[in-house]
Amino acid sequence: MDANNLSSISQENTDEKMGEFWDSHDFTDFDDPNTPDVNFEISCAVPVEVELLAALEKQAHKRGIQVETLVNLWLQQKLDEQKEKTAA
Repeated sequence: MDANNLSSISQENTDEKMGEFWDSHDFTDFDDPNTPDVNFEISCAVPVEVELLAALEKQAHKRGIQVETLVNLWLQQKLDEQKEKTAA
């Protein structure tokens, strides 16, 4: 560890001193159960035909947005249309 960096919890700057700190402390003493340990962003991959992806990329570029944004917008629009049809 760089001597100028301090560990966020133990405030020690060497591996040895951090080891000594954790030998006498438990991580649960510093854990806040109301604060999430990690923030996850769930994503999934859906295969798209190459030609369709190329067309999507062109449309997204024209609009100045990312392909993912365009796909999400269009899918949401389509779902909203289907929901309206089903409700009618």
